[in-house]
Order: sequence, then C-alpha cells, then structure tokens
Amino acid sequence: MRSTPQASQVALKPPGSVAGFVDGAWWPRSLDLAAELPSLLAALADRLGRTGRVTFNLTAWKPPARRLSVDGKDVRLEGFRTQHANTLTVIGTDRRTRVTLLVIPPATDPARAYQVLEAAAERDNVESPDALLRDRAGSATQRWETEGGRLQRV
Repeated sequence: MRSTPQASQVALKPPGSVAGFVDGAWWPRSLDLAAELPSLLAALADRLGRTGRVTFNLTAWKPPARRLSVDGKDVRLEGFRTQHANTLTVIGTDRRTRVTLLVIPPATDPARAYQVLEAAAERDNVESPDALLRDRAGSATQRWETEGGRLQRV
C-alpha cells in the first residue's frame, strides 16, 4: 500500500477556479468510507462549513450505514449506482456549497497518486475522472494502437 504513514490526502482547486468535472482529488487509505470520511470532512470544513450529505458510487466502497456521526452531527450517506465510481460529492448543510472530488484508489503507487492529486487541483483543469486517472506514460501508445497502429511485441 502506502510508503507514508500519513492520513488521507486531499488537494483542492483554489476558490474561483474554472469549473470542471472535479474540484480536486482525495486519496483515501482504504475503501471503508465510514472510517475515511471523518478526516476528509475535517479537511473540507474551511471550504464547506458543516457537511450535511455525501454522495458516492454504491459499488466503489464497502457498504456504509446511511448516516455517520461526525463531531456529534449526523451526515447523510447516499450511494448511487449512476455516480462515477471514482468520484464523491460532499454537500454542505446549506445545500448550496458542494465539492466533487476525484477518488484515487487506495492501492495507487504514491508517486502516481501525488501526480493525480496535483493535476486534479490545478486551477484550469477540466479533465474527466477517467482522463485524470489514466496513466499518461502509456496513453499515446494505447491511443495509437486503438486507432489501427500496432507495436511489434518481442
């Protein structure tokens, strides 16, 4: 897993950034949403205030309870099959403030995870979750091969 003992990592676009697919990225330590959320919500408190609701993809996480108590306040957890598997949306209690985050799989290589965190938090980034997670080193070759080119494998 990770070579660093640090908590989950979060990177957000600066306020006033270009809208895109995501407002930043989150690299949780595990797929246990209930265990991971308290530190994420604490990291987002300055941006969102108190959290009222979190939406996520049902198949991407271990099934959590419908509510989670964080600092004595209930947060509704709502899973959807239609939400992108690598995103999570945190909504403030005022229902107007929200942050949609790219979720980097916990087992991701640390160097790669930090690249994705940085890219997702760039002010003008409008890439999709799939594009942000794609390994850019192999993408040109993969594109070329899917367009009819073939590399000779030895």
